[in-house]
Amino acid sequence: MKLKSLMAAFIAVLGFSLTNGALAGDYAYSTPAVQGYDVVSYHTAKRPARGNGHFVATYKGATYQFATAENQKIFEANPTKYVPAYGGYCAFGVSVGKKFIGDPEVWRVVDGKLYLNLDNTIQQDWAKDIPGRIKTADGNWKKIKDKSPASL
Repeated sequence: MKLKSLMAAFIAVLGFSLTNGALAGDYAYSTPAVQGYDVVSYHTAKRPARGNGHFVATYKGATYQFATAENQKIFEANPTKYVPAYGGYCAFGVSVGKKFIGDPEVWRVVDGKLYLNLDNTIQQDWAKDIPGRIKTADGNWKKIKDKSPASL
């Protein structure tokens, strides 16, 4: 009798452990790309607009929100045109080999591509040589895109 009770307890613990591990593996982050701003609005309205949970699209593992259904459709037709450069990290930061979080309110579209910067002061430095900074950042991005910001 005691052996049956012990065996039942062991099976229950084992079952809980396996279930708990499976649930942990199913966890996914829910932070929207570009802090929830509508990336199409930078191009069409020439200003940032907050997206919302009613209009969303996923591209390369990132979830984008849109202010309107129309902007969602525009994005889905050509996402590479609208996603920010360097995964939304600060363009100046990438040009110096770092990954700083880009501020969606500190931005510029250059040659049809959206670039974010850390803050207005950093953007002023970036703006002194935009073509040079972009060229350097493009080279750096190939080396750092798969690295964590903390490791840089």
